[in-house]
Amino acid sequence: MSATEIWTLAVIAGLAVVTVVARSFFFISDKAWHLPHWAQRGLQYAPIAALSAVVVPEVVMSQGALIATWQDARLFAAAAGVAVYFAKRDVLLTIVLGMAVYLPLHLGLGW
Repeated sequence: MSATEIWTLAVIAGLAVVTVVARSFFFISDKAWHLPHWAQRGLQYAPIAALSAVVVPEVVMSQGALIATWQDARLFAAAAGVAVYFAKRDVLLTIVLGMAVYLPLHLGLGW
């Protein structure tokens, strides 16, 4: 076994120990631990921030570059989805109408 392989295994084992200790920290303590109000409020925005980080680049970029033309079905579908969501606040309706805009433009017009 080479020195690089030993070093790699040591790093993996060390990261595993740190992960287990960090994740079990709240179980080790006997006292109840509460998040401050500002942290609880901030965590409410985590799901939408993660979703935005995944969806927005897919909508505005194509093969690593910004979309250079307005003839892209994703732009119109995203705009329709945003409009429907803010008008009705219904996630299922947002998805259905966004896809109803996307599919004809993408499959029908080839955008």
